[in-house]
Amino acid sequence: MREDRRYFVYIMANASKRLYTGMTNSIRRRTREHKLKLTPGFTTKYNITPLVYFETFEDVRNAIEREKQVKAWTRAKRLALVESTNPRWDDLSREWDQPQTFRFTPKIA
Repeated sequence: MREDRRYFVYIMANASKRLYTGMTNSIRRRTREHKLKLTPGFTTKYNITPLVYFETFEDVRNAIEREKQVKAWTRAKRLALVESTNPRWDDLSREWDQPQTFRFTPKIA
């Protein structure tokens, strides 16, 4: 039986909103590689580390097609895509490697 796989199309940015679009089968691993600057290139040169957008796919062909589609868009359209789901440009991966802590917020009646 075939192992269930997931594929991701993602966008990372830097403080000046320079964008990088990529595709991977492990969003956590790939994001960590970008953050640790393990591969020389565009993301390392421009300090592109926050993950600001991603989509999930079950079929690698659909992920590859979507990556090509997004990369062909204008910068304005890619900015609009990020802002449609992440208007504050939060780093969506910021807590992935953090130890989990119990957070209790009491309700005040």
